[in-house]
Amino acid sequence: MIEPSDISVLTWARLVRAHQSAFSYVEDALKKENLPPLIWYDILLELERVGDKGLRPFELEHELMLRQYGVSRLIDRIEKSGYLKRETSKDDGRGQRLTITPSGIELRRHMWSIYGPSIEEAVGSKLTTTQKKTLAGLLKKLID
Repeated sequence: MIEPSDISVLTWARLVRAHQSAFSYVEDALKKENLPPLIWYDILLELERVGDKGLRPFELEHELMLRQYGVSRLIDRIEKSGYLKRETSKDDGRGQRLTITPSGIELRRHMWSIYGPSIEEAVGSKLTTTQKKTLAGLLKKLID
């Protein structure tokens, strides 16, 4: 078994804390405006990106790296709120396709008006442009 170095543990801890801090900041900003959680934004954005062709639930899970067990209830809540709709898939008649509604597009855009500035406040304003570029490059290495 490989033991992590002290600096690897410190890096991990700070990465997790930075994520939690920024994520909480954005979630709190959305909540103050009586908007749904950030995951709704992510779902609506993906559906808006694909347009009328929509996505099957498993495709949405894959795109957003979501776990299957909570997605169907989440989709149900968003659908009941009128922000997405389900249709029988034209491909095989068995599956479902999810598409965003006009009110879903409107909600997603309203959420971005809070989300975008919150990103800048939580992350952007704390780093110089050079630091942001460096950090983005380092994080890409972890993702790749």
